[in-house]
Amino acid sequence: MSRSSKLSIQIPAFTLIRATFNIPYRMIYPFLPVFARGLGVDLGAMSLALTARSLVGTLNPIVSSVADRRGRKFGMLLAAGLFMGGAALVALRPTYPALVAAMILLALGKYVFDPAMQAYLSDRIPYERRGMVLAVTEISWSLAFIAGVPLMGFLIARKGWMAPFSLMAVLGFLIFFGVLLMLPKDVRPSAQGPSMSSNFLTVLTFVPALAGLSVGMFISTGNEMVNLVFGVWLAQSFGLKIAALGAAAAVIGISELCGEGLVAAFVDRLGKPKAVAIGLGANSLAALLLPVLGRTEAGAVAGLFLFYLSFEFTVVSSIPMMTEVLPSARATVMAFSLAFISFGRAVGAPLATLLFHFGFPVVTAGAVVFNLLAYLALRRMQLALERKEAPTSAGTGVRQAIQGAGGSHS
Repeated sequence: MSRSSKLSIQIPAFTLIRATFNIPYRMIYPFLPVFARGLGVDLGAMSLALTARSLVGTLNPIVSSVADRRGRKFGMLLAAGLFMGGAALVALRPTYPALVAAMILLALGKYVFDPAMQAYLSDRIPYERRGMVLAVTEISWSLAFIAGVPLMGFLIARKGWMAPFSLMAVLGFLIFFGVLLMLPKDVRPSAQGPSMSSNFLTVLTFVPALAGLSVGMFISTGNEMVNLVFGVWLAQSFGLKIAALGAAAAVIGISELCGEGLVAAFVDRLGKPKAVAIGLGANSLAALLLPVLGRTEAGAVAGLFLFYLSFEFTVVSSIPMMTEVLPSARATVMAFSLAFISFGRAVGAPLATLLFHFGFPVVTAGAVVFNLLAYLALRRMQLALERKEAPTSAGTGVRQAIQGAGGSHS
């Protein structure tokens, strides 16, 4: 079978696998009050659990860089094992400590799989077409909300808050063997290749990479602030029940699907950094409008639609931009990208609960502040690339990124 034929099978398969990995990550937010009641804890305890999950994610490069050292397939198999183990933990022991541990393992599964998969596809797809292909795989994020979260809501309403975890443990088992059969055997990297510490040092001393990573961190901080409290906001404002919260999650998923579609259509033509800048401006406007539109139930849902559409456009546009910063350490760069995003979420979770005491408009204003910081980091990345502040090993990737920074065709 030719490479293109294999990719035509692997890309939709990766999308479905990632959708499964994203379901437990995403279902926490709309059903946060349900999980809190089921465990007998308050919102503060759940926000601490989310912070712990995000902080562990900041250590992700240590685990995820295995895809640069041991191979892309090995990384994806490791991710499936982590996911399966995390889901099984709650299915066997439905307690608060078990849920916290499971959230960490499930998130690590996602964090390990994503960079390995992105590196696998980037190894095989030219940069000028990579934005569209990676945007297709990002549909998994919205699919988790459109289909996965309502399904989990159905299970929770009938079987209790712990019901989804047994299903996800089985799916993790199937994913492990699916990856094992679908992907070719890894080619071992050369023994003379860069070590993990060398890759880490290169990424962390490369100004454009650090600035680009900061963009993701600031965007995710602002987004997490809204993520954490929107379910509580809807429930307090309009008395929405479990099924209604699941429906609201589906609307958000549709908005993200639209955002991913826009990225697939335009990011390679606009240039990746320019697309990110446009997304930041649109997301800030949507955040400012959200409290105004949220005076009615329909307006609140419409505001969330705009907010998540613009956020998804922004963050998905940044992914292909980061894949070509350092091609020699691609999986490590993408692992750091997820780690910075995770750290941003860890900061956003406690900030959300703090600011929510002063009202939802204060939360959305905070999100705008972090978007402005993200824009400043994006400009720093562009200036660093224009001044050629790059290691010689970046080579072609930096030249292409410079072209993207100027808004030319990527």
